[in-house]
Amino acid sequence: MITDSFDNGSPAILNPKQKENAPKVDVCILTFSHLIEQAAVENYGAKEIAALHSASGTIPIYAIEHNGKTIAFFKTTVGAPAAVGFTEEAAAEIDCKKFVLFGGVGCLDKEIARGKVIVPTEAYRDEGVSYHYAPAADYINIKNAPVVAEFMKQNDIPFVFGKTWTTDAFYRETRNNFEKRKADGCLSVEMECASMQAMCDFRKLNLYVFFTSGDLLDAPEWDARVKPGQIKHTQHDAGHFNIAFALADYVARL
Repeated sequence: MITDSFDNGSPAILNPKQKENAPKVDVCILTFSHLIEQAAVENYGAKEIAALHSASGTIPIYAIEHNGKTIAFFKTTVGAPAAVGFTEEAAAEIDCKKFVLFGGVGCLDKEIARGKVIVPTEAYRDEGVSYHYAPAADYINIKNAPVVAEFMKQNDIPFVFGKTWTTDAFYRETRNNFEKRKADGCLSVEMECASMQAMCDFRKLNLYVFFTSGDLLDAPEWDARVKPGQIKHTQHDAGHFNIAFALADYVARL
């Protein structure tokens, strides 16, 4: 059973190992959007400091020097196995203990507008990766949620606070499962949060997460809530990177 797969009693066959002379980074941001990656490189004067390599190609890791701090970022792939694997490898390529994760999510509450910031408090573990990093449980606590919420308050960014549903199979978000998760207090559905938190807990890394509300499941039929060609209030909105960057600068000073 997948829920029995956590094993901290024997060593992993393959382990990421931090490289000698890995560049020191105060915080690293993960984005899923190629448009945000492009905008961040162009607007923040980012320079490539390392790279991740896979059969899908090379993923650059960029760094931005800001007020005496080094803030890195890279574009990961959607889905828990990729996001967790690339973060494991990023933590070997750079010397960093703090990671900011942000992205668009499906919304389970029609009262939450598209583009609204969501700060997750717990993640329902409807995926597989987390069970290799943490003992089985329905939910995993997003331990730095209070820190992210405090940042939002200090910067007058409106947000909602609640649980999220992490799934591996977005085409199997059935009506019954949606109703169960909504009744349980989940505000959003996405594919990485539970797994990323489990890995960061296991590796003793700090994870800081926020989402932006996107398509709507809380309707008679799925509603994309987006117009053709729309960028603002979508997962490609570069304004969301600005929030992530400000959050990174905030947690770098904690």
